[in-house]
Amino acid sequence: MKTVNDQARPIEVLLVEDDPGDVLLTTEAFEHNKVKNNLHVVNDGEQAMAFLRREEPYAGAPRPDLVLLDLNLPRKDGREVLEEIKDDEELRSVPVVVLTTSEADEDILRSYHLHANAYVTKPVDFDQFIRVVRQIDDFFVTVVKLPR
Repeated sequence: MKTVNDQARPIEVLLVEDDPGDVLLTTEAFEHNKVKNNLHVVNDGEQAMAFLRREEPYAGAPRPDLVLLDLNLPRKDGREVLEEIKDDEELRSVPVVVLTTSEADEDILRSYHLHANAYVTKPVDFDQFIRVVRQIDDFFVTVVKLPR
């Protein structure tokens, strides 16, 4: 079976996260992982949609192979972003992993109803957070066949 590792191009990951600490942890987890990829970061839902649609100031942005999406975002909520992604014919094939602090059943159910590919609750513990991000990266980069 051919994996993404067999391909020359690194994986483009869009992290949609407004918490600078979580951005730093996620960046560190990706940097220390064995698979190289490009992590792009935006801080709110409006920036996320502009990046995904390659609107200014993201006109030259690559199409992400994976989106890591926080639910609780300023300007445009993560639930709205997820709904827009999955309602857009050009974007709906991009896998979206909801990565959030919310453990609420309603958020989990709604995210899957909106066609999230996975729902992961952010661990509070530093080491566990790093481990979870690495597992997401490993799964989507080495196991899953992503659309090109």
